[in-house]
Order: sequence, then C-alpha cells, then structure tokens
Amino acid sequence: MPKKEIDELYLNSPYYIIPDGEVGQQAFTVIREAIKREGMVALGKVVFTSREHVIALEPRGKGLLGTTLRYPYEVRQEAEYFNEIPEEKIPKDMLELASHIVETKTGHFEPQKFEDQYEDALKELIQKKQSGQPIERPERREPAEVINLMDALRRSVEASSGSAKGQAPSLKARGSQSERRKKKKSR
Repeated sequence: MPKKEIDELYLNSPYYIIPDGEVGQQAFTVIREAIKREGMVALGKVVFTSREHVIALEPRGKGLLGTTLRYPYEVRQEAEYFNEIPEEKIPKDMLELASHIVETKTGHFEPQKFEDQYEDALKELIQKKQSGQPIERPERREPAEVINLMDALRRSVEASSGSAKGQAPSLKARGSQSERRKKKKSR
C-alpha cells in the first residue's frame, strides 16, 4: 500500500529489520527492492510480548524499517477533543505578526540537539543525594500574568531582532486592531 495512506496517528514504534542469516537474505533483498521500486510499504504481522501487532515495512538503506501500527480501538478520534474548541476570528495583523515570528524562527530538524532536561536534572539530583550533598527545594513560581497575545507577539519579534527597528515596517506601522480603534475614536 502507499505509505501516504497511513495516518500518522496509527504509527507506533519503529524497528530496524535485517535478514536472519544467508538463507533469507535474497528473499529479504527482493522484497525490499520491490516495495522500494513501487514506492510502497508492506503490511505484515509480528508478535511481541505475547501480543500480535500489525507492522508496516519500508525500505531504509540496505535494510527495512518496520513500524508497528496501532489498532483502530487504540486511536482516539479527534472529534472527542477538538469539537468543543470554539471558532475564533483571528485579526489579520495578529496572524501576520505570528507568521513573521514563525518565519524568523524556522530551522531544520536536528535531533542530535534534543536534550531531555528532566532526565538530566533527575540524574543530577540522584548524584547529589548519593554523595550526601544537601538538596534544595526549588522556589515556587508565581502564576504568570494573563497578557495580551498581540503584545507578547510584538515583544517576541523585538527580542529576536534585537530592537524594534528590526521589525518588518508593515507590522510595526499597523499596530493592533484595538490600537487602531482607539485612534479612530480619538479623532
């Protein structure tokens, strides 16, 4: 089947698949190359820990990548969660400003830079405890103030550009919708 037909919600755990000895090597290579040539993935079944899983096999280098798939009963329907989200009318200037921030923060996928800060802090805490060092409780933060989203977006642009001068002129000149209404009322 075409890989694009598999909804990402069904993807579970990836595994590298290699041939088991010389006997299966030719069959393995033929299957890998056939699904590669056709641009497809193969579906199969595998048993892990006394449970049967559906697995999608796709070519990856000289081997296969097998990704176990969830069964439909394991996938929650988005409507259960999203239906209660109200429709919002987004002001054009707010969307433009947010888009500007996204453009300036765009980068590339670099998983080698991922850090599990929670695990690192936990290891550090365990090492302190093992060495007999005192453990200080972190101070509780006060709840954050509710802020205006448009102001927060503007501050983000200013911080990333170093100053308000670095903003896109069209974004700076327009002001928020509420600011424009105030100016109209004062005229």
